[in-house]
Amino acid sequence: MKSTIFYILLSVYIYALPQGINTLIQKSGIPKKDISIYIKESGSGGQVIASLNAEQTRTPASVIKVLTTYAALLKLGFHYRWPTKFYYTGNIRSGVLYGDLLVKGFGDPTLNDKDLDKIVSYIRAEGIHKITGNIIIDRSYFRVGTKNNSGFDEHTYSAYNAMPDAMMFNERISTVCVTPNKNNVYKKGADESYKVINKLQRVNKPCKGRYSWPGVRIDKSQAVPTLLLQGKISKRCGKRNICKVITKPYKSFYYALKNKLKKKGISVRGSLRLRKIPQHRAKELFTYYSKPLETIVSKTAKKSNNLYARHLLLLLGAKVYGAPTTVNKGRKAIVKILKNYGALSQGVLKVDNGSGLSRSAKLSAKILADVYDNAYIRYGQRWMNTLSIAGTDGTIKKRFRGTIVKNRAWMKTGTLKRVKNIGGYVKSKQGRLYTTVILVQTNKGRWKAAKLQNNIMKWIVRYKSTTKIQSTQARNTHSTLWEMETTSPEKISNERYYVQTGMFTLKPSKTYLQKIEHLGLPYKVRYSQNYKVYIGAYSQEKDARRVLKQVRKHINKGAFIVKM
Repeated sequence: MKSTIFYILLSVYIYALPQGINTLIQKSGIPKKDISIYIKESGSGGQVIASLNAEQTRTPASVIKVLTTYAALLKLGFHYRWPTKFYYTGNIRSGVLYGDLLVKGFGDPTLNDKDLDKIVSYIRAEGIHKITGNIIIDRSYFRVGTKNNSGFDEHTYSAYNAMPDAMMFNERISTVCVTPNKNNVYKKGADESYKVINKLQRVNKPCKGRYSWPGVRIDKSQAVPTLLLQGKISKRCGKRNICKVITKPYKSFYYALKNKLKKKGISVRGSLRLRKIPQHRAKELFTYYSKPLETIVSKTAKKSNNLYARHLLLLLGAKVYGAPTTVNKGRKAIVKILKNYGALSQGVLKVDNGSGLSRSAKLSAKILADVYDNAYIRYGQRWMNTLSIAGTDGTIKKRFRGTIVKNRAWMKTGTLKRVKNIGGYVKSKQGRLYTTVILVQTNKGRWKAAKLQNNIMKWIVRYKSTTKIQSTQARNTHSTLWEMETTSPEKISNERYYVQTGMFTLKPSKTYLQKIEHLGLPYKVRYSQNYKVYIGAYSQEKDARRVLKQVRKHINKGAFIVKM
């Protein structure tokens, strides 16, 4: 009876909303029903310090990108590089390719003008100085239709509305440079797939207000779309870059590649053709690779790049369910990967396109926090650094500059009409790390929501936990191995398999370790910036996998195998 009362009281304590946060909510003017909060000590079994509507389903906006990027890292690893493959048909004789140059896109979202010099150098290295055939592009890896933009809102031609394509180039953005003080208008890059008509009137007015930026209209009524510049602009204004989603990325790539080949002395007699690579007669020239996935994931999160997120989702769909990939395959792949790694808790989850530019995507604060916790346990600081760092970079570079939160929070933000969300990690002055998710869906104003989130994060930085902290000497000892009472005194050695079942900012509790002991498993606790619990060692991977199933069932769904 006493134990039952104790657990009831403990449950009430754990899930109570601290008075400090309660006060901040009252001052914000936002109803509690519009707010979801879940804050806990990061890592397995960390204490929950604040919870409000944590299980309620809400619109995630761009915080859904966390699920997309984490699933990509789980499936592909930090070092994965996106390929673009080049082939040819026919024969190469005396510097002449008597046949076609073929390009197969696999959805690298980063491919741009800067890559062309290296691509052309690879073609030259194959001894090719003339191509008698066509440039054939295979974009069949993605089955995504032909839409240029999502049509999510009235900003149809804005970069964030760009749709994916297996042969992506320059993020589907066409750039027109306007320099009024030099009376100059030109395209950035040789792209003949769209036209520019300049009807600007230069006036001798100060470069501000309505005279500081050209009027832009997109006309897609003809086969070749047109960007029309119109209105009055000050002749005192400097360079203005007009960046719009106008044309097809594979067309832009074709014209840019052909132009670069010409500049390097390689002529192409043919034109653009779209078709699948004929595997029976195509011969591989080379593969061009993107930067590592870690870099791409970081830009996806820090800059909240919708196109990158869409491409990651589609790539995962292909890797899990095969090509050609679809959005539906991508959705299922993300959920499957996260479930397989024990990162998803119960509740409603709708990933939609993986970018957050959606009103149908749904999740709860608890689901998101569990994903963050799983990612922290598995990848630690390396994962955290893919997120925006408060006051330093990304979407929260300016938001927390000059505050006590600067360099103490690693977050992903999400904003839509009536939606203001943030989630990630906050480190207190006490040195403790807290997984923090604050979702606000309200008609009281996004600025009020942002202010509330900022204040709660400041509160976390100042928060003083009453949980006992290890001595300074113990906390600062690097790579110290604590010998616990186990069924095996064997030390962690090289080339053995272990099941990592937890990572903690504080020394794991006796109750947690007793769960392992009750299963009759040997374990070690190792300290290096944080505490990690390893079960093992096992000389055979199959033995470790057998134990992994047991551990995931009884201790931690996010447990995984490591080899040391």
